[in-house]
Amino acid sequence: MVHQIAVPHPDDAAPVGRMQLRAWLQTYPNERAGIDEAWIREHRGPTVTAEGIAQWRVFIEEAVRQPDLLFCRVVHSGAEIVGVLCGRRDEVVTLGPMYLLNEAQGQGIGSQLMGEFLVWAQDARMLLWVTDYNEKAIRFYERYGFRTTGERELWRGRLPNVRMARAPMPRDKIT
Repeated sequence: MVHQIAVPHPDDAAPVGRMQLRAWLQTYPNERAGIDEAWIREHRGPTVTAEGIAQWRVFIEEAVRQPDLLFCRVVHSGAEIVGVLCGRRDEVVTLGPMYLLNEAQGQGIGSQLMGEFLVWAQDARMLLWVTDYNEKAIRFYERYGFRTTGERELWRGRLPNVRMARAPMPRDKIT
């Protein structure tokens, strides 16, 4: 299947919310952490409600209006959205969320998304949170110069996340 990376349209808000929930259901179940489908649906299910869709719509609209401060790209596979990468610029650049459904992984799409994000972020210092047992994502971010900082959080008291940072890079070394 051909994948296309695009700036999202506000009408993409509902498909992005559905894709985000699917990505969580594919990625985060972990018996040791006490995270199962019911927990995920309780905490991430709101992305598919009217309120969650409205939040995505507002973010997408703001990213279109303020592309220097907000970044958002979606990945289309035919009519379906199978991935998203967003970020924001404040004192530092924060990457997230970034999701790619299993069926779209391993085809270089994540690297293409990250390439667009790094061009947008320029040489800024970057931060992100990643779930500590999502080793595949940690390795992916490490390939782009992110390193764990030692900072940790338990999202909603259960999901163990680690902070990763990427030092400012001279413009001629940006991947």
